[in-house]
Amino acid sequence: MRARRRPGYGARVPPRLARRAIDVAVVAMAILALVESVADPRLTPRAVTVPAALLFTLPLLARERYPFAAPVVVFATLAAEALLPGALVSGTESNVFPLILAFAVAGVHPDERRALAAGAVGYAAIGLIVLLDTTGPGDVVRIFVLCAAAWVIGRVIGDRNRRAAESESRAARLERDHETAVLAERARIAGELHDVLAHSVSVMTVQAGAARMLLDEDPERARAPLTAVEETGRQALGEMRRLLGILRGTDDEGTLAPQPGIGQLDALIGQVQAAGLTVDLSAAGEPRELPPGVDLTAYRLVQEALTNVLKHAGAARAHVSVRFEPDRLELEVVNTGHVVPGAGANGSGSGGHGLIGMRQRVALYGGELEAGPRPQGGYAVRARLPTGAEAPR
Repeated sequence: MRARRRPGYGARVPPRLARRAIDVAVVAMAILALVESVADPRLTPRAVTVPAALLFTLPLLARERYPFAAPVVVFATLAAEALLPGALVSGTESNVFPLILAFAVAGVHPDERRALAAGAVGYAAIGLIVLLDTTGPGDVVRIFVLCAAAWVIGRVIGDRNRRAAESESRAARLERDHETAVLAERARIAGELHDVLAHSVSVMTVQAGAARMLLDEDPERARAPLTAVEETGRQALGEMRRLLGILRGTDDEGTLAPQPGIGQLDALIGQVQAAGLTVDLSAAGEPRELPPGVDLTAYRLVQEALTNVLKHAGAARAHVSVRFEPDRLELEVVNTGHVVPGAGANGSGSGGHGLIGMRQRVALYGGELEAGPRPQGGYAVRARLPTGAEAPR
């Protein structure tokens, strides 16, 4: 997924092409300075002017890696060469261009203090040239103005490029955050689908089995479990449509049913009891409104635990306990049936997806989950959820 570019962005000169153009210009200036240092009889001695021609230009090729040192080397070469006979820079008009480019490179430096320091070194070198040379006042003013303008232009270009890089980095970061959020939402919806389908299919399977056994002996009594199968299937389809609508992005807030919570435990227990499992519910403490994520997690945990009892515990009774503490919600679902096959202290029964998913949900809100066999028989799932917690963003 790529960030959408603003209109006109594509018309901008690509940074790589601009760098290549500047590199070509630097090499051209180096060749020109080298030819002049050899061909012009005024420039002596050659052992000094030839290296000076290269040091006055080629360091600018390393401007990105050494944004401070590259222009300073150019300025230092200017000052050192001016002290010797046959000054290369002051003696040739074309060598003003490397000087101007060095000032522009100094201005581009991201640290304003270093940019000012490099510019000061450049002006100190020019001042030395003025003191030692017979350059006219008009030429001095022109060079000073051109170098100042180059520094300012470099500063403006550097600031613009940094802002553009920051904008692109921020857009990339937002895109990564968006993709992470999408993946997290898909994982959440996958967990919701598992919870809904596992519970609904388990209830429907038990009810359909009961109806099959009653069809021959008492067809009239078979009507009730078949009605329960129909109702459970209808509810499961509604939940699936809601979740798939979120995935497709076709549902809005007005068409989404509210997420279930602790307040719907009575309906959930009634549905499980209709499937043949006897369930008791007890509550303690002062009920209060919970954060939506904690409320949904508590409901799903009880739903998953009762579904596992229904599927694996055989003839059993279950007890659901809800306790409101000042800073947390405590849940307990225990049963008197057989131990869930393959379930140990980590709660990874029946392949582990259900209770492992519950453990992840509880951990997301800073809670704790315990699941395992009871010493007196049966199985217990216990959770503690901080009531002031919401999922981290």
